Amino acid sequence: MLLIPAIDLKDGHCVRLKQGDMEQATVFSEDPAEMALHWLKQGARRLHLVDLNGAFAGKPKNEAAVKSILQVVARFAEENEVEEIPVQLGGGSA
Repeated sequence: MLLIPAIDLKDGHCVRLKQGDMEQATVFSEDPAEMALHWLKQGARRLHLVDLNGAFAGKPKNEAAVKSILQVVARFAEENEVEEIPVQLGGGSA
């Protein structure tokens, strides 16, 4: 079985929305890159990111958080001699 952790981003934080309501967000982490590293250390070999602000706005909004996650993923892959760790991004159009 392959489990793929999802990191939902809102205003640069990792959140979970209650019933899809942007006004009812629970913040799980202030540091999305650290959350990505947590999942990688737990054995995840791919990640799914959702730019919630981007999904509602129709264009990317959490670019800094996404870039920091990609840097952590690349560093983790290099340090652990993993050829590739796919990262899927949803929310907003590029």
